[in-house]
Amino acid sequence: MSETLVVGFIGVGLMGHGMARNILEGGYPLWVKGNVNRAPIDTLIGLGAQEAASPRAMAEQCDVIHICLSNSAQVEAVIRGPDGILAGARKGLIVVDTTTADPTSTLALAQEMDAQGVAMVDAPLGRTPKEAEAGTLDAMVGADAQVLERVRPVLECWSGSITHMGPVGNGHKMKLLMNFIAMSYGALFSEASVLAAKVGISPAQFREVIAPSRMGNGFFDTFMSYVVDRNRDAHKFAITNAAKDMRYVNAMATDAGVVNVMAAAARHYYAHVEAIGAGGDYVPMLSDHVARLNGISLGDSESQDGES
Repeated sequence: MSETLVVGFIGVGLMGHGMARNILEGGYPLWVKGNVNRAPIDTLIGLGAQEAASPRAMAEQCDVIHICLSNSAQVEAVIRGPDGILAGARKGLIVVDTTTADPTSTLALAQEMDAQGVAMVDAPLGRTPKEAEAGTLDAMVGADAQVLERVRPVLECWSGSITHMGPVGNGHKMKLLMNFIAMSYGALFSEASVLAAKVGISPAQFREVIAPSRMGNGFFDTFMSYVVDRNRDAHKFAITNAAKDMRYVNAMATDAGVVNVMAAAARHYYAHVEAIGAGGDYVPMLSDHVARLNGISLGDSESQDGES
């Protein structure tokens, strides 16, 4: 550790808890700010973290603050709010936003922060809570090169790879491209699994052929672990977050003047599930909703295949 920076962390949920714990284990003094769930906060305090009463109080104590929240509206609130980061920030503070966020919002916040001597680093995450706990997440970073080098040792506590994408905002743009592909996979695999079942090919048979082929991949494996094996924890990413990411992707395409037929189509499956109040389901469970739209149950398809 080249410099003993005091680090703050806002949002110690599925991803943030492991990241924060790894920062503590890296030897950095840590302040945390949680939500209604006390369990991760209490765990981190037990490991030596201190709890900040507000983002403003955290900014008054810290050199670097991580944000790991669900959407840009939440990020804007903790930065701009009357008791937010900017209300207590000292010149030289670095804010690392690991949220999958709207790049337009990120750039606007970065401009406001820069006027106050605060640097923005957007460092959204690749991989899952398992890698967050292991400290091997992928980071796609948008930042000034000198700012990145100052904060790099902290990022290395929770990341296995750091890719500098260019200036502020480019990390969030890259993350949206990644999630565009991932959520489109989810829509495609759901529709294909349902079509297979409707024409007499079970999800297990579908997986058996596709998984070892050139069309198989890690996302397919975890997705089909739920479809076939009914493993609810195979891919713990909520459809509400997927729907939000697809809205951001489509907005980015609109701003860029890009024809985006695939992203627009995939968005509707997630919007449907969110609209019927099931946004808390995980992404592989999208397959069940697509099945219901087509009058079947994929679970029943598996049972019938197993009985034959």
